Amino acid sequence: MAQDEETPETRLARLVLGLRSQGVTDPKVLSAIEKTPRDLFVPDLFRERSFEDSALPIACGQTISQPFIVGLMTQALNLEARSRVLEVGTGSGYQTAVLARLARFVYSVERYRTLLAEAEERLRTLGVANVFTRFGDGGEGWSEQAPFDRILVTAAAPGEPKALLGQLKPYGVLVAPIGRGPVQSLKRYVGDGKGAFKTETLCDVRFVPLLDGVAREL
Repeated sequence: MAQDEETPETRLARLVLGLRSQGVTDPKVLSAIEKTPRDLFVPDLFRERSFEDSALPIACGQTISQPFIVGLMTQALNLEARSRVLEVGTGSGYQTAVLARLARFVYSVERYRTLLAEAEERLRTLGVANVFTRFGDGGEGWSEQAPFDRILVTAAAPGEPKALLGQLKPYGVLVAPIGRGPVQSLKRYVGDGKGAFKTETLCDVRFVPLLDGVAREL
């Protein structure tokens, strides 16, 4: 069967096999990705590329992350069924939907109203009921709902995200791209229970920068 004749289900299955071969091996994460229709989160112009393992443009100059990075970051969180997760940067809502299949609650903050409204509509379409969203500055977190078991940052912070680390539980986990250049380091911070964090570098990544404040849109 030629690739352009493959069904969406076949393309998705091939994508998931590719993620496994690259190191995303957690069966729960792979299952969550397999059950989340990425084509719903991709603009019509790029719909045929929905099941490619690549980042794609979305509105407001942002991107929907490469599936491998979505899988890798989700796996690095080591989620549990009772986890309360803060997501900084709702974007298209794709990563949000994957997290929602693995965690008890997801609290997602987005600085673009347009993106947030579109993501909320997609999540409603999927019947996702355990996600709470907020328009605001993601770098400030969501103090009213803190502390969180896990925090995932989907934009590159220039340095250690101290404000967000302060909203983690003592043994919590935060995963974020760190760096100012076009290539950043994906880091995982794990709390030691005493206010300090063990830091691990996972790989090089490319993310849009984490900006202060909320966006002005025309």
